[in-house]
Amino acid sequence: MKIEKIVEPYFGENMYILIDEETKKCAVVDPGGASDKILNYIKANALELEYIILTHGHGDHIGAVNKIKSQTNVKVIAHNDEKELLNNNRKNLSYSMHCGPQELDADIYVKDKDKLELGNLKLSFIHTPGHTKGCMCIRVNDDMFTGDTLFAGSIGRTDLYGGDYRQIEKSLKKLSKFEDKVKIHPGHGPSSTLGIEKMSNPYM
Repeated sequence: MKIEKIVEPYFGENMYILIDEETKKCAVVDPGGASDKILNYIKANALELEYIILTHGHGDHIGAVNKIKSQTNVKVIAHNDEKELLNNNRKNLSYSMHCGPQELDADIYVKDKDKLELGNLKLSFIHTPGHTKGCMCIRVNDDMFTGDTLFAGSIGRTDLYGGDYRQIEKSLKKLSKFEDKVKIHPGHGPSSTLGIEKMSNPYM
């Protein structure tokens, strides 16, 4: 397994390409921009893109979804509670971002504890509302994409549409039950581990 990180320059949003090196199948997590860079990487490494997976539906995390989908026709995956945000460019804030108004529907809407296979990799989805209603984390082996739920040393804001501080507190408690060794890959900023966040993140 390999994880390639690409940083979107406008909002410093982390986009990830999750790769099963054995089968060359891959998924893009939260493509907020830099669609050409993402597609060029996939082509240069002879990868087969299977999915676009969204941790949540804010504009800085979905800005390149429609463009990538139009060129690849791969399936988009999001949590069932994120449909409202994805369908409304005002609520997902993309109307005021450099990507321009973005509205879309996921091809597959998932729920907490649902599973997905990507080549030989097994992904599991963890519903972690609070930043948005349908925020979710994605675990594969000992790695977890946490979107804007959990950052290194901080958490996502809860004052935007669908945000709820009490909900994100519950979500953080949920994440704290996972093993310390799990490496987190957040939507912004550097990676960390759950063990480090349990010890040093004041919100955990």
